[in-house]
Amino acid sequence: MIHQLLGVKYPLIQGGMANIATGKFAAAISNAGGLGLIGAGGMDAKILKEQINECKNQTNKPFGVNLMLLNPYIDEMAEVVINEKIAIVTTGAGNPGKYMEKWIKAGIKVLPVVPTVALAKRMERNGATAVIVEGCEAGGHIGELTTMVLVPQVVEAIKIPVIAAGGIASSAQVLAAFALGAKGVQVGTCLLASEECPIHENYKNEIIKANDTATIVTGRIRGSAVRILKNKMAKQYVKKEKEGATLEELERYTLGSLRKAVVDGDVIDGSLMAGQVAGMVNQIKPASIIIEDLFKHLYQDYIALEGEIKWK
Repeated sequence: MIHQLLGVKYPLIQGGMANIATGKFAAAISNAGGLGLIGAGGMDAKILKEQINECKNQTNKPFGVNLMLLNPYIDEMAEVVINEKIAIVTTGAGNPGKYMEKWIKAGIKVLPVVPTVALAKRMERNGATAVIVEGCEAGGHIGELTTMVLVPQVVEAIKIPVIAAGGIASSAQVLAAFALGAKGVQVGTCLLASEECPIHENYKNEIIKANDTATIVTGRIRGSAVRILKNKMAKQYVKKEKEGATLEELERYTLGSLRKAVVDGDVIDGSLMAGQVAGMVNQIKPASIIIEDLFKHLYQDYIALEGEIKWK
């Protein structure tokens, strides 16, 4: 399974959540046995380097960096991960093909997030170590296909390992991901409710209070779908979309909304990114306990052998 490839205890990657996945948080997840990621989505090259140093100071375990390809500083940050000898890079919001050759030459394991079979095939041809297949149940930027539909199709189409993401917050869902052919999982929403997660307590409490219908997708009409918790901002955004607001008008309306949620705890006008499994998250716990709970029953009842799950 993927934990052997990445050098971690559990076959789990923490989602690279922009403005949330700091160096300190990534270190906490790595120390808990998963692969922590620094989410560079809201950073520039200087801040990314600072966060990498913070992570190095707080863990001796493997960790990685998630790079959002739409970031205006992506070219500089693509060099930072090489210069800082980052072992693992995940990417989102596009095709990282232009950077992959030099990353791979530098010894970096590259794990792109893909929302389609076609992109997964392209990433395999470009030398990706594995792909993270994310269904639309996930929080934040999403595609159209569900995890259960997309994962087995990608597994069938490529030979490199597949990590399932979207809709995973319990050991049963981890097992389901393995049954679909995944070799590991990436999770984000369930870790928002960890004690170590740096989001505002108001944000955490909204996750805890969420039910099965608590999320909504904004941006579908304008081609930039994002899953967040329902609040005044989200409902107004969708209303403006349906009334024909331009992308520029919508971007002005939501300017700084993620920071409002993460830093200020504004649960009315902030962007509370979360996946559909928020309805299953009902308690704030240490990250180590959250991760152990995802795997302890699995490893009690099953044996991991050469990437396959076999009944004892």
